[in-house]
Amino acid sequence: MDKPVTPAAAARGPRRRDRHGRGMRGPIAPPQVPLAASRAEVFADLVQDSVERLERRWPQLADIDFMVLEVPRLDGPGQAWNDEAVPLGGTIAARDGRPARVVVYRRPVEIRTKGRDERAALVHEVVVEQVAELLGLTPETVDPRYGEDQG
Repeated sequence: MDKPVTPAAAARGPRRRDRHGRGMRGPIAPPQVPLAASRAEVFADLVQDSVERLERRWPQLADIDFMVLEVPRLDGPGQAWNDEAVPLGGTIAARDGRPARVVVYRRPVEIRTKGRDERAALVHEVVVEQVAELLGLTPETVDPRYGEDQG
């Protein structure tokens, strides 16, 4: 009886390239290149950049947690969506040993902006407004450039 001969390539596992050496070779971009970063990671970086700008002027921000959530949630029964605008951010006061938190909602901000620069400006505006609310100050006090056109 003759034994069938299997090609060496088939015995090693799934073929990653076709017989001409073409096909999937690896990732399109290395991980350190911005192309490889997800939209959520890029957005979180925008929030972090904004916080770092403000921390130079307000060192007490190191005691506040900054978070990014996809969309605002409705907490508790009986709450329903209304015709008001969807919030872009929010604050959670410090309690039970937990630090105060500033939350920026990614999807509502992304929907309202076209490009990266416009998104960065709106993220900074939201962070400034939420920090001002937590500190009991006006946004102009938190960042003197608040409200200026970021062009």
